[in-house]
Amino acid sequence: MADNAAEPAPPGDTAARMFDLRDRVAIVTGASSGLGADVARALAGLGARVAVVARRHDRLAELAKDIDGAAITCDLADPAAIGQLGPAVADTLGPPEILINAAGNRFGTERAESEPLTDVRHTMELNLIAPLLLAQQVFPYMLEVGRGSIVHVSSISGRVGVPGIPQASYAASKAGLSGLTAELAVQWARHSIRVNTVAPGFFRSEITDSLYDSERGAEYLRRNTPLPRQGVAGDITGAIVWLAGDAAAYVTGQTIVVDGGWTAR
Repeated sequence: MADNAAEPAPPGDTAARMFDLRDRVAIVTGASSGLGADVARALAGLGARVAVVARRHDRLAELAKDIDGAAITCDLADPAAIGQLGPAVADTLGPPEILINAAGNRFGTERAESEPLTDVRHTMELNLIAPLLLAQQVFPYMLEVGRGSIVHVSSISGRVGVPGIPQASYAASKAGLSGLTAELAVQWARHSIRVNTVAPGFFRSEITDSLYDSERGAEYLRRNTPLPRQGVAGDITGAIVWLAGDAAAYVTGQTIVVDGGWTAR
């Protein structure tokens, strides 16, 4: 080997660089609890400056203090409020180059033939329209930085029907995220902006607590999940962190399913 040849980096150092998020600014929506809070902590732990976004400011403020980030209260059902988010983050932490759309909800429990139009609209506004508007918000900042990573949080409900859980508009909104992901990935690839989606299976959250607390529901989950344990938020966080940084630098337009094998049956 020539004297001036660069020595290859040790494998451990290479892996560390792949997940190093120092000097990067991230936005995490739905960060007042559950998966969003878990993701915010993980990104901050890798060095990112994180803006945590949700409606419940008291929880946000506590989390932002813990991770040395910024708490930004925003109603994601309000397009005008979303329109102020990009500048607020840029002025506080710097131009965002990571966006994690973790906010989402299921409104109502009616079967498809009876689902009220108000529930359909609320679901679409939060789960599908807001992620698109947020992506539009961060686009100019990512363009300025010269790179970016957007990760939507979807659901296996966007890929398969789930018997016994009526959620027509929820499923439609989550399926729509995969289409949005593919389209944005192709349009923005020339700007080195990657767009991906993580589709979780079942894990305990504010939406699914009642299912886990029911003996019948818990048995239903065990019976239909090939891996022999319950999913936890950390399982989803790992996939999101991978997509957010350079470890997934050549991955875009994909929907990554994290479901313990549920959809592989």
